[in-house]
Amino acid sequence: MDSLYPETFARFYDLIYHQMRDSADSEFYLGEIMETKGRVLEIGTGTGRFFITALKQGADIYGLDISPAMVNVLIEKLDKKERHRISVQNIIDFRHDFKYDLIIAPFRVFMHLLEKEDQIRALNNVYRHLNPDGRFIFDVFVPDLRQLINGITNQTDFDGEYEPGKRLKRTVSTKPDLLNQLINIDFLLEWDEGNEVRQEHWLTPLRYFFRFELEHIVERSDFRNYKIIGDFLGNELREESIEFIVICRK
Repeated sequence: MDSLYPETFARFYDLIYHQMRDSADSEFYLGEIMETKGRVLEIGTGTGRFFITALKQGADIYGLDISPAMVNVLIEKLDKKERHRISVQNIIDFRHDFKYDLIIAPFRVFMHLLEKEDQIRALNNVYRHLNPDGRFIFDVFVPDLRQLINGITNQTDFDGEYEPGKRLKRTVSTKPDLLNQLINIDFLLEWDEGNEVRQEHWLTPLRYFFRFELEHIVERSDFRNYKIIGDFLGNELREESIEFIVICRK
């Protein structure tokens, strides 16, 4: 299992996730970026879903991602003069010579940190890279207990064309590991290539979190000021919330 996106998945990432996620979180994160007067860092830039829009709108934004395949797609979209803003690094131990007023780790980046030691190291590394009063924002989903227990089998979450007449389909299966609080995900891509239908699996684990566990993790880090909200509209946590959005302040 691996949290690095394979090249094929990076190739189709924009098509799938612009459709699946833009309406959920783009307005929130782009709003936070554009309201920040100073330098911004996006951890887990992927292929640039937020990064490119923010850069075009004048944000002083930098980005990093652990996956070379994703970064390679993003680099090709950027002018050469802007490519210095992107690097292949890990949230746990990245190093920059300057600090930020806002750092974001959107769309489940934190869920790829499976061990609590790495979660604390990541939080403290982010803390060191923030200016005084700087903020760190990340999101994880609220666990659906029924889905955790039963898992998912071959659920289609994308079925469309990636080029005229060429079909792309993605199905998802999950197998829960309740003892270790992991969701083991099997993504299956099927796409038309030439005269054949190709297939590729990607197996990756995600670590899920509960509310008080998240609070304990943040409180064990160097952050002392934080809040958790329940959606991308800024509402408080409530019974029907499906998001934990954690906002930490240095």
